[in-house]
Amino acid sequence: MRLSVSRQFPRLPRRGIAGAAIALAGLVATAAPAATAPAPAAPPAAATAALSPAAALAPPDIPLANVKAHLAQLQSIASANGGNRAHGRPGYRASLDYVKAKLDAAGYTTSIQSFSYGGATGYNLIADWPGGDPNQVLMAGAHLDSVSSGAGINDNGSGSAAVLETALAVSRAGFQSGKHLRFGWWGAEEQGLVGSRHYVNNLPAAERSKFSGYLNFDMIGSPNPGYFVYDDDVQLEKVFKDYFAGLGVPTEIETEGDGRSDHASFKNAGIRVGGLFTGAGRTKTAAQAQKWGGTAGQAFDRCYHSSCDTTANINDTALDRNSDAVAHAIWTLGAGGVPPGDSYENTADVAIPDNGAAVTSTVTVSGRTGNAPPALSVGVDIRHTWRGDLVVDLLAPDGTAYRLKNSSGNDSADNVIASYTVDASAEPANGDWKLRVQDVGPQDTGYINSWKLTF
Repeated sequence: MRLSVSRQFPRLPRRGIAGAAIALAGLVATAAPAATAPAPAAPPAAATAALSPAAALAPPDIPLANVKAHLAQLQSIASANGGNRAHGRPGYRASLDYVKAKLDAAGYTTSIQSFSYGGATGYNLIADWPGGDPNQVLMAGAHLDSVSSGAGINDNGSGSAAVLETALAVSRAGFQSGKHLRFGWWGAEEQGLVGSRHYVNNLPAAERSKFSGYLNFDMIGSPNPGYFVYDDDVQLEKVFKDYFAGLGVPTEIETEGDGRSDHASFKNAGIRVGGLFTGAGRTKTAAQAQKWGGTAGQAFDRCYHSSCDTTANINDTALDRNSDAVAHAIWTLGAGGVPPGDSYENTADVAIPDNGAAVTSTVTVSGRTGNAPPALSVGVDIRHTWRGDLVVDLLAPDGTAYRLKNSSGNDSADNVIASYTVDASAEPANGDWKLRVQDVGPQDTGYINSWKLTF
């Protein structure tokens, strides 16, 4: 997991609308102040030959010994390459080659994606399991790089090893997933999510729209562990919370790493994300120690970003539980859990006056029964040269307003490409829903490109 960096952006000189190149690869999504959760948006590899039926439909128990064997290999690689597996260092490429060889032998179609950062070449590894619906891609991933000061066994050998062993379990079981399964190992995460952002930004919009979800696993074996679940998407969150509830293990919402790991690259492109985390440099409270055991007043990982992040820096129980949870999510979601839902979309452009009155775009929903869901997904695509000027609301058929985005004088980026989750369970589903957008600052203009509701 990368270090958290707090930035304050001054109000920069204004740019005119003529200078706004609307290049999809450069779009950056905004975060919503209310409960938000990414919705579909990404690519699938071509589906290949059909698989034999899975020997067992139940998720497998991922062998802890296998996951730890991968960690031992990553430790050996770091020890043989200057003590780390960092971006641009030989230990990273050796780590990638190790993972790739395992996947190739298991029948995956693998590809290496290269990029440049800081004067060095970085690499992502992508592995596709043949079969599944190419229009519904379920992806799990983890960053494979370490910091330069250590081997990075918990951060993030733990997530990388668990994702690898789950992928190998898919092969061993001959799992015939309803969704197309893809796995990824990201480079240069510690430099600011560089590898995953490069991957997502280079996906055509049509390919991003095929993602049913991305699951991220970064630091899942912390030595003084907590059990944290991403809350970015309520349905993906529920899959993990239900799993741990079945073990009698309480969970908490993950906040320490929010926006600091590779799920943010996917979330910012409007893709639904979920994931697990066992804690980094924050201190475990007395209440958390009573809940989970461990030592109160001590960091979840005292070796976070340090040379002592070795194979001795792993809690076996946490690693075992979380590795099994990875497989549980892949089997549950891959078999068809969390369906994409019915979508209603308006693709007509609506100009947004500069520093002017609010405008609306309407989506008419009909033929449904009952109320809207408690997790109504609102996908927004607004092209604008200064998104901090924009206030965005969803209007229910009765006029009730749900705030999706506030204005911000510190947000000088272009465009709002995001998906928000709204608890609209008090609203009848049928009727005219509106997206209302107002530009509250001068000198910048744009337009609503499209928006959709997914039930």
